Amino acid sequence: MHGAEIPPALARFAEIWCVDFEFTAGAGERPEPLCCVALELRSGRQLRRWGEALREPLPVGAEALYVAYYASAECGCHLALGWPLPANVLDLFAEFRVYANGRNRDIGVEGASLLSALSHFGLAHLDPELKAVWRQRILAGPPYSRDEQAGILDYCASDVHALRELLPRLVARLEQRPQWLEHALLRGRYMRAAARIEHVGIPVDANTLQRLTRQWEPLKRGLIDRIRSDYPFFEGPTLKMARFEQWLAERSIAWPRTDSGRLSLTQDVFKEMTRAHPVIAPVREVQQNLAKLRITDLAVGGDGRNRALLSAFRARTRRNQPAASRFIFAPSVWLRSLIQPEPGMALAYVDFSSQEVGIAAALAGDAVMMRAYADGDPYLGFAIDAGLAPADATKATHGALRGRCKAMVLGTLYGMQEASLAAAMGVCTAEARAMLQ
Repeated sequence: MHGAEIPPALARFAEIWCVDFEFTAGAGERPEPLCCVALELRSGRQLRRWGEALREPLPVGAEALYVAYYASAECGCHLALGWPLPANVLDLFAEFRVYANGRNRDIGVEGASLLSALSHFGLAHLDPELKAVWRQRILAGPPYSRDEQAGILDYCASDVHALRELLPRLVARLEQRPQWLEHALLRGRYMRAAARIEHVGIPVDANTLQRLTRQWEPLKRGLIDRIRSDYPFFEGPTLKMARFEQWLAERSIAWPRTDSGRLSLTQDVFKEMTRAHPVIAPVREVQQNLAKLRITDLAVGGDGRNRALLSAFRARTRRNQPAASRFIFAPSVWLRSLIQPEPGMALAYVDFSSQEVGIAAALAGDAVMMRAYADGDPYLGFAIDAGLAPADATKATHGALRGRCKAMVLGTLYGMQEASLAAAMGVCTAEARAMLQ
């Protein structure tokens, strides 16, 4: 294995380790590592560890580069084993997202998995069916025979060898970008941070969660019954499409549709339409927060902490994209009332204010945008500057308008066009076009 191809951009690292773990993890629990395979590219040194051999950390020093695919999983195994986290992480999942995100169709990329990346670059990989067989065997849990241990280690090693082949090809597509490696290592730092978040978990009130779980069905029925007289298109917990369409037509509300012509009932659509038509808000509450929320899926471990894969960089906007039914911050806000510090502890809820607007203003050097950000409410500031609200408008007096302008200000940062803006603002396309201008 000597003589592995080392991309010039990575020449500064004395060692380059490609690493993969296999592990099991119950819902809400920390990972339980089974084995680890690591390959140092310069020397060809390979380490294969199973069970008790995992007591000894990998010899990855402060000057070494740690290469993985979805590195938060590997870092989570480090934390579960009590190993130090690697100093320099290059996550090829995050870098493949940088390479392909937003132009997947143009360059023929389907998916974001390791298999997808290997296929795109024409690299050999383990047969997907065989990969699924080994994954199922791992998830089935111990005991593992000697032959199964050897097979799982070989399966783990196949991903490590895949990383070795993928690394130079992916880096060759990215290393010409200004400061690419510095940014890549920063993304790797974030993957380490995500692993710590997943490891620690979020403490929840397990007793109240159990009570909610037992009474969930009657609670849903009661909340739907509360709005049924004003919104007569629910049958049990189900929104009946034909009745909803008629109700919208009676109120002249133009609702987005799917390619097949049916009304689109995604959470994003409900969020946008509620901004434009506040009368929709109670329907969104039921549809999003109750009818589509499976509270029993919330991933809470035996220590009473919620843990779920954050899925860092998975969204098209490169945000986290955790499974909504498993992560306590993903569904409706009221569910966060279950978050409860342990005795003698406290929790702080900290958030950036208008972070994306502040970053965009600084990167663009836009004085007007900077002023709006500094004033504390760039969304209402835009409404005033655009002549949509009077100079003395406040969040209390013009909350609904502020919500629509927030959708516009943030949406345009991600390329929102006039049709989407018209739907979000509840205006015609010509008016949306004027707002963009």
